[in-house]
Amino acid sequence: MIPTSYHPGFAADIGPHIMPMRKFSLVAGELDTNKWADLIGPAPVSYQELLLVHDSSYLAAIQTGEPRPLAESQKFPWSPALWPSVLLTNGGVIAAARSALQTGIGAALASGFHHAHQKQGEGFCTFNGLVLAGEILRRENRIQTLAVLDMDLHYGNGTALLAANRPWLRQLSIYGNDYWENTAYRDVSIVQHLDGDNHRSVPLPAGTDWLALKKIMEENIPWLLDEIRPDLLLYQAGADYLRDDPYSPLDLDHAALLERDRLVFRLAHERAIPLAWTLAGGYSPELEKIVRVHTNTFLAAQEIHG
Repeated sequence: MIPTSYHPGFAADIGPHIMPMRKFSLVAGELDTNKWADLIGPAPVSYQELLLVHDSSYLAAIQTGEPRPLAESQKFPWSPALWPSVLLTNGGVIAAARSALQTGIGAALASGFHHAHQKQGEGFCTFNGLVLAGEILRRENRIQTLAVLDMDLHYGNGTALLAANRPWLRQLSIYGNDYWENTAYRDVSIVQHLDGDNHRSVPLPAGTDWLALKKIMEENIPWLLDEIRPDLLLYQAGADYLRDDPYSPLDLDHAALLERDRLVFRLAHERAIPLAWTLAGGYSPELEKIVRVHTNTFLAAQEIHG
């Protein structure tokens, strides 16, 4: 079974919200029924570890709720429940990365929080678990290099900006909605990004189907995995690519997203690169559709890794 980070505390009680907090427990239930995952409660990330990526003034705002605009910069209404929840979810990403280094594969039933910046949150992302995992594992001498394959529907702007002064990190964001300054753009032609030596953005045109996506993946992922072979790959497996998602302009059904995941796992497996993944976006009001995308990712992992 796949070692998988999960804790009921991942879902903060913040009231009604477009972010479906219930999906974490629903996915956990499906995995437990199918015996596809070994669900493990992670240790929360520590305050000192958070300082490796985020400013103390921002941490204080999330802890206390003041100043309120900063405490709610990630678009969650602030509540005392937020701080312990985000410590656990980010701890889950770190634990999944450690599992991957030990066994070749790992997962977290949480997002990677790719919109979070050093001094603020954005887009339902409080702290950037992807970059945090890299910083912590490097200090533990477990890795030297990290690759992030971001296939959430929205451009991973926070990770890209944090990568700029971290040459050991490579990020590839393949997205169907742009995201900049806490604003999403369904038309990916509106905002043009200045890519760097270690971070690239690949927009998907509206109507992208599986054959077009496969070609884009095969053309771009080798840059992430082959030019400098990473010690670890973190994969943002977004459910919001699904054509039924209210934000998605893409023409990708469940079968296409299962093929997407199979391709990612196969490319990593062929190169013997440890892989950990997170449950990125998914906003359909029909929660069963989101859960199916995420459980299919586990199916793909089982097929490739056994």
